[in-house]
Amino acid sequence: MPLPSRLSPRCLVSGLLFIGSLQGATVVVAAPEPLAALGADKNAVSVVGISSGGYMATQLVVAFPERFRAVGTLAAGPWGCAEGSLSRALSTCMTTSGGEPSLDRLENRRRRYESAGQVGPRETLSQLRVFLWHGEDDDVVEPELGDLLAAQWERWLANADQLRVVRREDTGHGWPVSLDGEAPPPQALGDCQQGGGSYLLACDDDVAEAMLRFLYPDRARDDEGQGQLSAFDQSDFAVTGLADSGFVYIPKGCEEGGCQVTLALHGCQMNVNTIEDAFVRHSGLNDWAALHQQVVLYPQAESSMMNPQGCWDWWGYAEGASQLAPMHDTREGVQVKALVAMLERLQATPEQD
Repeated sequence: MPLPSRLSPRCLVSGLLFIGSLQGATVVVAAPEPLAALGADKNAVSVVGISSGGYMATQLVVAFPERFRAVGTLAAGPWGCAEGSLSRALSTCMTTSGGEPSLDRLENRRRRYESAGQVGPRETLSQLRVFLWHGEDDDVVEPELGDLLAAQWERWLANADQLRVVRREDTGHGWPVSLDGEAPPPQALGDCQQGGGSYLLACDDDVAEAMLRFLYPDRARDDEGQGQLSAFDQSDFAVTGLADSGFVYIPKGCEEGGCQVTLALHGCQMNVNTIEDAFVRHSGLNDWAALHQQVVLYPQAESSMMNPQGCWDWWGYAEGASQLAPMHDTREGVQVKALVAMLERLQATPEQD
């Protein structure tokens, strides 16, 4: 039967498998399976994210730069900004009402971590490709914080041509999408100024393609462009803040191994329980991935009393209460380790029958 334009969170959690392509899609009901070992490529992994997912994306590559080739963030500020404090996250890392974060202070924090082996070496970090995007009218994460993130990367990277910074005029907080082809339903969209309920912006701007084209400049194209979006069981990776199920898009042929991987991290109020399938289906990432043989992993954070908006942990909420200094932005961060474990599962060699 045709794939509905929107699916309820209940259906998604119960394990709907999406079998789709650029031309159309069908749907099959099944329980979420464990995340498959695909023998994915270990050498050209990227992570992209928006808002809290953007903060988490930067945390991942600073913690484990040897595992990644590239990072793309939308509507996020500098690495380490919150320093383990929710109040600082709100007053300094979303607005600057409490003053701008100091890049020198944050760099001293990163160096302390590096000396203790808690993040990767700066030399390895310097080799990444980086795409940064921010709406000039963002009233959730101030654009000045995006400027500071760009300045932070300018300090770290070996060459200026490894960094692309995009500032989109007349655009608010969210992820711009193309309105061609299988566009999101109108009720899922905000205009360019408002994120709406989904934070997908009807700007007719395919930021996913622009980002991935920069992060992977030499990728060949496969004109068939078919793939499958399915739910997977996140219980193997269960830590504070993770939902029961995540999603993975696997292009045709990637089951045989060798495909590269992109981790895609939603923002606050963008998980499946909040906006249904809008982000995992309509970000534009799957269209690009289908044409370029790229697996896309969509882990899901959950909403809870301590994290009501379903954010990724960029201020320390998922760490043990006994910790004097949360380690969320290091190799010891519980969500960081869980996301790396998911990546390792995709890269593992499939067991032979």
